[in-house]
Amino acid sequence: MIYVMSDIHGMYDKYAEMLKLIQLSEQDTLYILGDIVDRGTQSMKILQDMMKRPNVKAIFGNHELMMADCIGWLMQAITEKSLADINETKLVKLSDWLENGGHQTIQDFQTLSKQEQKDIVDYLMEFTAYEEITVNHQQYFLVHAGLRGFEVDKPLDEYDVNDFVWERPDWDIPYFTDKIVVVGHTPTQYISGKPEIFIKNNFIAVDCGACFENGLLACICLNTMEEFYV
Repeated sequence: MIYVMSDIHGMYDKYAEMLKLIQLSEQDTLYILGDIVDRGTQSMKILQDMMKRPNVKAIFGNHELMMADCIGWLMQAITEKSLADINETKLVKLSDWLENGGHQTIQDFQTLSKQEQKDIVDYLMEFTAYEEITVNHQQYFLVHAGLRGFEVDKPLDEYDVNDFVWERPDWDIPYFTDKIVVVGHTPTQYISGKPEIFIKNNFIAVDCGACFENGLLACICLNTMEEFYV
């Protein structure tokens, strides 16, 4: 079976409960459409669990991108050179990350050993920008947010990673006629008013606001279209 979830945001207990609910086996594949980190307090525990599972495939979200932009230089020992290398661009990126829940991730990251920290950073670099898969003869395009600057004939390798992690689609205008786009990033509460998977016009939106007080972690099985909620 092929499963997709997104926007776990450090909510390890919901993540663990979802794996039990879908009874994820080694024969299944789970795609996670980014925003695994930030806001919640157990982002590292989720990433470390994912790292042990070769059948879990991770796609960059904007929160992983913000983390990747900052964590390398934050890990460096404080020296005259490292201080001199801190420029306005780095500080702006750090400020943006902190404003979007990065503080919890940094605190969590600091509890790890140096080797564990390196393993996490190396793992982040393995994330893909998107995935294209076929299930039951149906093509799917899996991406965190959308396709900024979309053009029907534009090759995917001409998009920048930022085009995949920040865009919010117009749900009334599908990108493709022959493939379904599965996204996270935009909580479905902001689309339909309900924390439920949203399906319309060759879009499937699966971010149901897991880190919100009344939000849910959602997952969909693309083989059966069965929806799961924690």
